[in-house]
Amino acid sequence: MSARPPQLDHLEFLGDATQFAARIQALIPKCTLLENFSHPEVNSLANFMDVYRAEAGMEIIGEGQGGDFMLMLIEGKVEVFKRDRWNTPQLLATVEGGHTLGEMSMIDGEARFATCVAAGATLFAVLTREALARI
Repeated sequence: MSARPPQLDHLEFLGDATQFAARIQALIPKCTLLENFSHPEVNSLANFMDVYRAEAGMEIIGEGQGGDFMLMLIEGKVEVFKRDRWNTPQLLATVEGGHTLGEMSMIDGEARFATCVAAGATLFAVLTREALARI
């Protein structure tokens, strides 16, 4: 398993995603990034992912941070905020289970575009750039 992202150290680590593979598979119809994955492919992918829990109000991704991981929401909701020119957070979207966040920064290495905050108890699977390279 790859090293865990230090940006997630404040969140509860639940282990690898293999124990959540069936739940991830059930969310595939909502996930355009993984919509063409078969059951065996989702199970294989789960071997390279870790699962975390965040409680309401906890930051998962911070605007401007480096982006070496992406996540897929398994359960709960996440609010996505972008700071305006007065540095005031503006709500852009609320996403639910099956959606992915952070994939562009993981791929292109650019800083995070927005801040993602758990809107309630949230479970999500994380795929790091290092793990993606090993797949």
